Amino acid sequence: MDFVPLFNSEFFSLVMIPVFIFLARILDVSMGTVRIIFISKGMRYLAPVIGFFEILVWLFAISQIMLNLTNPLNYIAYAGGFALGTFIGMLIEEMLAMGYLSVIITTSKDPAEMVGKLDLAGYKITVVDTQGGTKDRKMIFVIIKRDKLRNVINIIKEVDANVFYAVENVKDMHEIHLPPDYTARKKFLLQKFRRKAA
Repeated sequence: MDFVPLFNSEFFSLVMIPVFIFLARILDVSMGTVRIIFISKGMRYLAPVIGFFEILVWLFAISQIMLNLTNPLNYIAYAGGFALGTFIGMLIEEMLAMGYLSVIITTSKDPAEMVGKLDLAGYKITVVDTQGGTKDRKMIFVIIKRDKLRNVINIIKEVDANVFYAVENVKDMHEIHLPPDYTARKKFLLQKFRRKAA
């Protein structure tokens, strides 16, 4: 089957080229987001590989625009692909959930309950005395895997819905103690408590 007439047709130029540009921009912008994540996490070998394929896809998209400057759909496809690629890249970043986070909690209340619940979940906590304004406060530090953030925030809000907390990325660290599986730890602590009660 001869595809040359199809490639040279007006339909291919007006419709298919914009579609290819749109898809190429989605792909290269999404790859760019992943590359930036790898750079921020110190993955110095994977980031250049992603960058290599990212720029290849971008060159394809921009070359098609330069070859078809008279079709306004190409410009719309280029911009639309960039916008959707940015959104998809954000979704990929959430799904990957790579690396570690530092959660800093500041409270003027007794932190015993919050510390106890975080400890029960297996997180290692550091508590320091601070002062803010005229009040003495407690500052709680905890390092977690990125995919555990929602669980930690739920614990924080369960104890104090109005407490102040901040979350920061952790790029490098010397040593860390991460919690085991939360369900398994909870079962272990319950069994230990029952044995003591018996």
